[in-house]
Amino acid sequence: MKRIVRRAGFTLVELLVVIAIIGILVGLLLPAVQAAREAARRMQCSNNLKQMGLAVHNHESTFKFIPAWGKEFPLTDTYAATGNPFFTLTGDARKPYGALGQLLPYLEAGNVSNLVDLKKALLDPVNSVPPFPGARNVPALFTTLPFFICPSTPEVPRDYGVYFRPLGFPSNQVYNMPRTDYVPMRGLHESLPPCVGLPRVRTHNAMLGAEDIIRKFTVTLGEVSDGLSNTICFIEEAGKQNRYLRGRQVPVTAVGGGVNLNSFYGDWNVARHVRGWGSNDISNPRLLEGCAVINVLNDDNPYSFHTGGVQMLRGDGSVSFLSDSVDVGVFIGMTSRSGGETFANPE
Repeated sequence: MKRIVRRAGFTLVELLVVIAIIGILVGLLLPAVQAAREAARRMQCSNNLKQMGLAVHNHESTFKFIPAWGKEFPLTDTYAATGNPFFTLTGDARKPYGALGQLLPYLEAGNVSNLVDLKKALLDPVNSVPPFPGARNVPALFTTLPFFICPSTPEVPRDYGVYFRPLGFPSNQVYNMPRTDYVPMRGLHESLPPCVGLPRVRTHNAMLGAEDIIRKFTVTLGEVSDGLSNTICFIEEAGKQNRYLRGRQVPVTAVGGGVNLNSFYGDWNVARHVRGWGSNDISNPRLLEGCAVINVLNDDNPYSFHTGGVQMLRGDGSVSFLSDSVDVGVFIGMTSRSGGETFANPE
């Protein structure tokens, strides 16, 4: 008589139940894992700004001032003019590295800062890398500096070739320059003050703001009369050169295109006058002015890929998270260094 031996194992129903349970557990754990990763990225972003705050104060300890958003060498500056065939073309050709670039010697980037001559223009051949016309520097100059990048930001373009073609740059040539997700603010665009009953005028008195960048291109801490802890020094404006509207990438077919070129940390044009926006139209994101400021459009405004707000560096070196629902009057008060505003801490 034959003996029947049954093999141990799962039935099809049991296997399906186990798979379903595993799927449910993964579904429950994945958001927690993603939240933990974002928390770590947000902490790194905060640490980046903290380094920049230390650099600002080290610069001030050395020179007794901090750099304004931009500077322009006068035509009489023979050192800056020597060897630079573009020097007399426009005022832009006489500007050196912007505020972030001026801080390079005080950040952990000696290998890069040693390659930069801050007494010469950004568009000087000694501060440029081939294929820029006549460039005499080395590719290491354009190394990506991680403390200028928020790890929550997706990969985006960083090509400046279109800017340099009028100077003889080869057409269709990519010229990648290292990005920044953190910017100084020059002041307020005229669209924003009316939101709180102020005159429709453009201001230049943010912490690193200046109107005359030939004679007045520095700011002393004594000029920050509103208080260093009440004044924004640097803030996130992430995702450039792509353009983003309320969490959505603007397509290249949109009005004005989907690319916002100012993204290099050495570019003085990363500093902007903050606007008030009101548009939700992804096909025309700059259509309407309004009173929305944070995480609306990364053209001229604070913007991040964190949920609920942006990271900011205050003038005293402290780093805070600024909610995207902050009162516009409070934001305006924190933008100016000498407006005399009083307000409750937004945190």
